[in-house]
Amino acid sequence: MNTRRRTDAGANHKLAPVQVADQALRQLHVQWESMVDPMGVFAPLVHAQLGWWSHPQELAESMVGFSGHLWALQWHSLRRMIGAPSVDPVRPHEGDTRFDDPVWHDSATWDLVKSWYLMTTRHTQDMLYSTPGLSNAERRRAAFWWRNWLNAVAPTNFLMTNPVALRKAAETLGGSLHAGYRNFVDDMQAGMVRMSDPDGFKVGGNLATTPGEVVFRNALVEVIHYAPTRARVRARPVVIITPWINKFYILDLNERKSMVRYLLDQGLDVYITSWKNPGADQREVSFDDYIVDGVHATIEAARTQSGQATVHAVGYCIGGTALSTYMAWANRRFGADAMPVADWTLLTTLVDFRKPGDIEVFVDEASVNFITTGMARKGYLDGGQMASAFRLLRSNSLIWHFAVQSWLYGEKLPAFDVLFWNMDTTRMPYRMHAWYLRELYLHNRLIEPNALTVAGEPIDLNQIAQPLYVVSAEDDHIAPWQQTFRIIHFVTAEKRFVLSSSGHILGIVNPPAKPAKRRYWAETAHRADRWEAWRERATSTDGSWWEDWMRWLKPRSGALVRARPAVDAEHPSLAPAPGVYVHEH
Repeated sequence: MNTRRRTDAGANHKLAPVQVADQALRQLHVQWESMVDPMGVFAPLVHAQLGWWSHPQELAESMVGFSGHLWALQWHSLRRMIGAPSVDPVRPHEGDTRFDDPVWHDSATWDLVKSWYLMTTRHTQDMLYSTPGLSNAERRRAAFWWRNWLNAVAPTNFLMTNPVALRKAAETLGGSLHAGYRNFVDDMQAGMVRMSDPDGFKVGGNLATTPGEVVFRNALVEVIHYAPTRARVRARPVVIITPWINKFYILDLNERKSMVRYLLDQGLDVYITSWKNPGADQREVSFDDYIVDGVHATIEAARTQSGQATVHAVGYCIGGTALSTYMAWANRRFGADAMPVADWTLLTTLVDFRKPGDIEVFVDEASVNFITTGMARKGYLDGGQMASAFRLLRSNSLIWHFAVQSWLYGEKLPAFDVLFWNMDTTRMPYRMHAWYLRELYLHNRLIEPNALTVAGEPIDLNQIAQPLYVVSAEDDHIAPWQQTFRIIHFVTAEKRFVLSSSGHILGIVNPPAKPAKRRYWAETAHRADRWEAWRERATSTDGSWWEDWMRWLKPRSGALVRARPAVDAEHPSLAPAPGVYVHEH
């Protein structure tokens, strides 16, 4: 017995150096990848190739399947070359507008260029998604980078393989190419493929025009109080916490699209945050600061000016994540009886980052280290970097479409308010964003009770007991609705969940219209609900969810009182809306 123990101990002692060496090699491999391939562009592709080489039977089966498609494509090519009718063996996906011009079908030559490109693209993507021996995360990452490469080399992106561009050049005697070159130079000077005419809008001119005044300002945020449009308003004010990764005026684009103006017209008293665009001097601003000096300071400003004990708080995107954290913080700090927020609304908000959508391809240890190292040097994350990452998630529609229209066709950029806002980027301070990436996206600690301490309080979402209205968007690739639904499992109070059609922006900026442009599904949600069960019983309604929100919110907003002016003697104007911070670049 003792001898066997000694033998086992000796064996373990002999294996220990091997294990240590293996761990050292693994760590060296991670460090090498973080230096050579920090964003994980090439490693997943190499792993995919190795995965197929190590599974020859699956590789052979895949190639046999591809050979069948290839034979169909060759037969199609032969028929088109001799002028015989033939049905395309591969068609663009729904929503892919690159090959909409009739020339891509009517001309045999261009039809074959299109068909061979689509066949190659489709087969490559299918193989990457079905690579044996690879984790789901690595499959998605490999497919993402290959998809972006294949999108970049599409025949539509080059003059000599784009028949529409060649036709326009001939029709304009080269004028389209001359205009396209000027557009190209302007884009290079701007450092991006522009999506909207930069001279088509002016913040405070034809964007963000709702009258109001800045009634509070600190080093982090301005608070705008809007002038009432009704003689009498609901007593309890609405406080909107906007995301600081973009400018606030997405909720006040113009009179027709403004959520702010809609709320005012519904007889509500509205305050909103306009965040400072931080520079290197604010590198040490933390997430704690955003909660205390941002969210809490804004709510206190609204309570003080309105004279109300509580407010209704609204959080959008990362502003919603901050509001969720604040709600847990404030419940712990003040207790349920002294909570400054009576009820709240979340718009396309993640609190559980386990499946954060397409942005997941940028979230791993090496990528976060690379991003935070760059931020440490500058003191902030440049807004252009963030915008570029999000545009890569939909590169065909958000990059190459505009490059082709502008560079190859020589067309003038459209004046589109949402795209103008999208280009009006902001920075993120180093300390806050490094914490946010690591603690929430990488380690997903917000949903773990007491795993995070923010501004001196352990954060537990289960402590939140105030009624909640949640809105998500059906086609949201930034905050997938199945994942935003998970806030339902933490809040103990009454909850209503609403799913809007469209995506992250247009699903929220969704004013009532006749005829109705969109639809929504709404129903009470319970902590034990799975999203599938909720979807089955949810009621579908044509129109805007804003109207459903008003039916939920107005009865909770107190009695009708005489409308309060935007400013008064005790709360003078610091600047007219849209304020000073929104103009900082």
